[in-house]
Amino acid sequence: MKRKFGDRANWRRITNRQFTCRFVQSKVFTGYITLYTIQDLKEPLWKTYGGSTFCIADKGYSWLQYYPKGEHFVVTAMFDDQERIVEWYIDTCRSQGITDQGVPWFDDLYLDVVVLKDGEVFLLDEDELEDALTRKHITTGDYDLANRTAKELLHAIDAHVFPYFQLSLKHRQTLFENGEFRKNVQI
Repeated sequence: MKRKFGDRANWRRITNRQFTCRFVQSKVFTGYITLYTIQDLKEPLWKTYGGSTFCIADKGYSWLQYYPKGEHFVVTAMFDDQERIVEWYIDTCRSQGITDQGVPWFDDLYLDVVVLKDGEVFLLDEDELEDALTRKHITTGDYDLANRTAKELLHAIDAHVFPYFQLSLKHRQTLFENGEFRKNVQI
């Protein structure tokens, strides 16, 4: 199992980045919100889902990430250099926390949900989850947690009650200025 950090300090593709983080407690959301802005990189990152290929990381792109308190998932809203949504990437996780330096992290449980801007939904990495169980990198409990979490996510998305789509679009416009959290903004 990999521990992943919000500041992506080890991501070699990115040569210059800006990272900001804040703990938020409100009626709408409680947990950490981060913004990772790509200022320069070695080469863009392209992904293909369902026959469509598009860029998810390039100069000027930003990733708004939600670490909801007490949940077993982390949501990343990926925006292009014009602050238009590219996709939402939802990682299932065993746990999440914060480093002594104030950087959120999560223990990735392999299974992911991707939602494209047109609403198309993909469940990813079921084979990686199976392989992790077979190799005993995760427990049966972890395996069940990942599947249960993904099922709940897919149900919420299908029922149009998953709040992070609208939250991320609103928050990207209202919470940040020049890659930093705006002062005195209510969530």
